[in-house]
Amino acid sequence: MTERVVLAYSGGLDTSVAIGWIAEETGAEVIAVAVDVGQGGEDLDVIRKRALACGAVEAEVADARDEFADEYCLPAIKANALYMDRYPLVSALSRPTIVKHLVAAARKHNAGIVAHGCTGKGNDQVRFEAGITALGPDLKCIAPVRDYAMTRDKAIAFCEEKQLPIATSKKSPYSIDQNVFGRAVETGFLEDIWNAPIEDIYEYTSNPAEPREADEVVISFKEGVPVAIDGKPVTVLQAIQQLNERAGAQGIGRIDMVEDRLVGIKSREVYEAPGAIALITAHQELENVTVERELARYKRQVEQRWGEMVYDGLWFSPLKRALDGFINEANQHVTGDIRMTLHGGRAVVTGRKSEESLYDFNLATYDTGDTFDQSKAQGFIEIFSLSAKIAARRDLNA
Repeated sequence: MTERVVLAYSGGLDTSVAIGWIAEETGAEVIAVAVDVGQGGEDLDVIRKRALACGAVEAEVADARDEFADEYCLPAIKANALYMDRYPLVSALSRPTIVKHLVAAARKHNAGIVAHGCTGKGNDQVRFEAGITALGPDLKCIAPVRDYAMTRDKAIAFCEEKQLPIATSKKSPYSIDQNVFGRAVETGFLEDIWNAPIEDIYEYTSNPAEPREADEVVISFKEGVPVAIDGKPVTVLQAIQQLNERAGAQGIGRIDMVEDRLVGIKSREVYEAPGAIALITAHQELENVTVERELARYKRQVEQRWGEMVYDGLWFSPLKRALDGFINEANQHVTGDIRMTLHGGRAVVTGRKSEESLYDFNLATYDTGDTFDQSKAQGFIEIFSLSAKIAARRDLNA
């Protein structure tokens, strides 16, 4: 029986060439799998037909936009996930979504190998292969660009030799990855970290310096899930899409950073994630109102670890699943409305309202009606600082 390989297929030059390349290198039949996570671009059926024209024995396409939003982006919102306190895990979240479909296709078509188009230098090779290993420990992984030295020059030559139905002349100076949660841009002149980004690299966001009217929005959550925008019910996908448009129009969500890659190098990345940043900002503020202090403090530690694990490709790991349980529990009271002003590249919270609020006006006020018993404060401070006082007395007498 001929070996079968399931290939993560984007429809671009590299993965189109990889179909025939893999067949020649391994003698295997290739099944192409394309997954729509809101990246836009070509119609899925066009991509499917191209895969078949490039030599795939079968091609599958999946509209996974709602799945991606509900099962991958939403947990990141609940976790306030910002790798290195800035990056909302745009690419890292899409990889396990794709992996799930690749492994399912491998089972369906009795394939023993899964292939992807990553290089040996980035994070995505780990995210794909660690995820595939977790869901299909028996499956083997290959990466033509990394394992068979399939350079772009070789890919173009192969494409022209085989007369594959894909354009080879146009090449963006940047490496771009995008989905509904955001967009990542790297390489080209951005590799010199002294060079400032130029407006041409942005697509999801408008220039925040341009004058425009501010946009006020109210985001409603139920147990950490965004359920309405300005009072109108939305799915998670619709919430992201609408805020991509509205926050993006205000230049919100631009991130220019040097980040620590999993493989040990530092990499300059430019991201734009308007919907993600607006939703995480709103969610963080609603947690400030509804989550008890000690739980909130501990959750911030969990958030950092959760984000690191997802960035490192450990979405399907036991610890990540356990942390999900904690994060969901911590979100059980995160219900209410957050009002924000979107303007000048910033999403600024201006109002909070929740039936689950822990904010007690009568305890917080300094005016008439204050119910806080200030007479108890002196004794509290004495006991609270007692151990430090005893230690200080010892140190002064030393």
